[in-house]
Amino acid sequence: MKILVTGGAGFIGSHYVRTLLNDGYDGYDGYDAPEADGGTPDAYAGADVTVLDKLTYAGNRENLPAAHPRLTFVRGDICDAALLDDLLPGHDAVVHFAAESHVDRSVASGAEFVRTNVLGTQTLLEACLRAGVQRFVHVSTDEVYGSIDEGSWTETWPLAPNSPYAASKASSDLVARAYWRTHGLNVSITRCSNNYGPYQHPEKLIPLFVTNLLEGESVPLYGEGANIREWLHVDDHCRAIHLVLNRGRAGEIYNVGGGNERTNRQITEQLLELTGSDWSSVRRVADRKGHDLRYSLDESKIRDELGYAPRIPFEQGIAETVAWYRDNPGWWKAVKSASATAPSQPARTQEPVA
Repeated sequence: MKILVTGGAGFIGSHYVRTLLNDGYDGYDGYDAPEADGGTPDAYAGADVTVLDKLTYAGNRENLPAAHPRLTFVRGDICDAALLDDLLPGHDAVVHFAAESHVDRSVASGAEFVRTNVLGTQTLLEACLRAGVQRFVHVSTDEVYGSIDEGSWTETWPLAPNSPYAASKASSDLVARAYWRTHGLNVSITRCSNNYGPYQHPEKLIPLFVTNLLEGESVPLYGEGANIREWLHVDDHCRAIHLVLNRGRAGEIYNVGGGNERTNRQITEQLLELTGSDWSSVRRVADRKGHDLRYSLDESKIRDELGYAPRIPFEQGIAETVAWYRDNPGWWKAVKSASATAPSQPARTQEPVA
């Protein structure tokens, strides 16, 4: 087997790749396969992995092994159809993480989000058809649903995105579904809640707050911190994605939630405690435009159909995440230093990693 992972040098994509290369998904690794399947083993165990990543500010080559006999790293853009036509033949599956993903950046300028998330996804899907790729998993977000005051979204909930980022992801979801319905491409879509864990870029809430507090700096809290998010450890998210790759049905959407709803204020309080800080480190900032109040996913479909369940309790996961950033200042200090002034890079280079 051979898998192409787009955006595989980013936070979530690199976690997926590292676990895949370590054979961490063999036999579903703790998930209960339906009895009718008799516990079918992982079809992609031992697969060769190609990572395609543009290495924008959020992609980091150091997130991946420096050398591995089953890994090939290709630096390039999913909008580059010629590159995709060179690269995709021989691959059995694509797991598509590549996306512009930071809401604040999309509020400031949405053009790159539409280009990468919508046009890039369409270009990739079209290239998969030409190359005869058999399986495609499109990784999306709960933000496509908008905001929900009470209850939880099912996969059939109408899409009502409220930020340019969320709108671009909703558009890419629809494009992916259309390639299943029109062309018969075996596409499944996952929509996850907020992820956290090691190697997350310090522009996101948890690593931003942790790294600022570790450096003795203040942290910016939007408004009163009343916005509610559901938190999911990156390892649980990636295991769900791999389960969908193996067992998900064509044309289906699977919500992947963590069941851990917290206000931003509650997250702030917990991070202050874990870093030995207090509320004097918190500064209130004007709320984000169009800031969604609450996200909540109904994940009963993936639980009932595929046997998924998150395994990492939030209290354990958040403590381990803070400890990782405390123990790895070299990684995040370099990322913080480089992210604002990332130099331009060649669009296409291929690096076998052996």
